[in-house]
Amino acid sequence: MKWFANFWRQALALRNSVLLHITLHVIGFGVIAAMVCAAAWYAEHQFNTYLGLDVAPYEIAGGILGLLLVLRTNAGYDRWWEARKLWGGMVNQSRNLVITALAYGPNDTHWRQQFVQWAAAFAHTARASLRGQRNCPEVAVLVGQEAAAQISAADHAPSFVALTLAKLLRDATEKFHMDHFAFLQADRERALLIDHLGGCERILKSPLPLVYSIEIHRFLMLFLVTLPFGLLHKVSAIWLIPLITILVAFPLMALDQMGIELQNPFATENLGHLPLDEITATIERNLRGDLAITLSPPAVHEQ
Repeated sequence: MKWFANFWRQALALRNSVLLHITLHVIGFGVIAAMVCAAAWYAEHQFNTYLGLDVAPYEIAGGILGLLLVLRTNAGYDRWWEARKLWGGMVNQSRNLVITALAYGPNDTHWRQQFVQWAAAFAHTARASLRGQRNCPEVAVLVGQEAAAQISAADHAPSFVALTLAKLLRDATEKFHMDHFAFLQADRERALLIDHLGGCERILKSPLPLVYSIEIHRFLMLFLVTLPFGLLHKVSAIWLIPLITILVAFPLMALDQMGIELQNPFATENLGHLPLDEITATIERNLRGDLAITLSPPAVHEQ
């Protein structure tokens, strides 16, 4: 019966639901429908004038509108899923970068600690950059207050961190004679972190065209405002028309709001945003775990 409980819990849930965002709009269309019904009743009884329209055009328009809304929702989901894949790649690249550095880099405890801390700081600064945040307390814990202030003051904080990682790799080659092929591999992993972040920034700075949103909202408004006229001669009880209008408006407005919420998968104020806090915490925990393994003494097996 777990599936049964999950269905009703999700069906009635308010958290992470678009219901609170569209309630006023849906009620507004219901009020407009009530006004149309009142005007139609008054015109019919006082002036013997019928205000109803043929419902056939609404059947065609409703299908077109539904298609447009589904296309917009799919476009928003594609953006969300691409962002998730990019962050999945960032998780893997962070692990690969640190594993390569720890396996083939210098056997110097201070260098290793610095490298892991700055690699973990990249994920936190990337998250903060995508959210438009300057200060990141996790970074201060990792690299210190002074370095964190320099990162915060940088024009592009993740690039500052990536540059520091590149300098650490250069030091490993020049001072500690790190193998050149290992250096090239580690630097390639570092560069891929910037590539993944660039993909996220492309999503962030390229929202769906405004003209597309404007025309959908205009079409949606015209459809729902005039829908009561098409229902006047289809519904025997005129007082049911506002209720029917609300029932029609709810899924249409919900689809529209879902497309809006999925456009920016990084903003915490958007429903369904990516769990970047959890992802970056996982990256940091994994990298620290790799460092702990290399710093711990090897196990001694008794014969």
